[in-house]
Amino acid sequence: MAVNGRKKRVYLVDDHPIVRQGLIKLIEQEEGLEVCGEAGCVKEALTEIQQADPDVILVDISLEGSNGLELIKTIDDLGLKIPTLVLSMHDESLYAEHALRVGASGYVMKQAASSTLIQAIEKVLDGEIYVSKTMSSQMLKMAFRSGGDELRTGTETLSLRELEVFELVGRGNSTREIADQLHLSVKTIETYRAHIKDKLQLRSATELMQRAIHWVENEQHRYSSNS
Repeated sequence: MAVNGRKKRVYLVDDHPIVRQGLIKLIEQEEGLEVCGEAGCVKEALTEIQQADPDVILVDISLEGSNGLELIKTIDDLGLKIPTLVLSMHDESLYAEHALRVGASGYVMKQAASSTLIQAIEKVLDGEIYVSKTMSSQMLKMAFRSGGDELRTGTETLSLRELEVFELVGRGNSTREIADQLHLSVKTIETYRAHIKDKLQLRSATELMQRAIHWVENEQHRYSSNS
């Protein structure tokens, strides 16, 4: 993978230091790869990325005080021609398409094998898109489907953070639990919930919860039916 003796440089963005340490060890075992920097939040990453001059950025979705997809969109908006690969614990059936739409070059779940992550990095470095075979099949089917069901269409109006809150509601989390997971205040989560209700034309918290649960179940069913 090294070109003219130069290893390909990987920049890591994950808010868990232990996870970053594990990734550094894994990546630097590869002859043609090296880690050129790391950050735990979007602000820190944006400050360092241009100086670090990475060939690829590996980024989690859930970051303290922000969202990895926002980082990807910002990188794209700035015109930085650096491919980004999402590595996240979030279900790819819920997030992969959204990540690709905002500019990501691939999506890998943290539960995947180490060899899968290295394969994904190599593919993205070659200018290709990486998603799992199951996700690729699902996206191909969606490309040929006209229109879309009501559940999917509605969520396309949500921002990245709103989508994340919506998913956590659908997984049965309380407002306090969501705030703790996203490192945000309860008041901020309540504001996101209000925006989601407005965009999806929902009248109550009960309708919001029901719609979110149905969406999560619907996406996972579509994903598992393609497995």
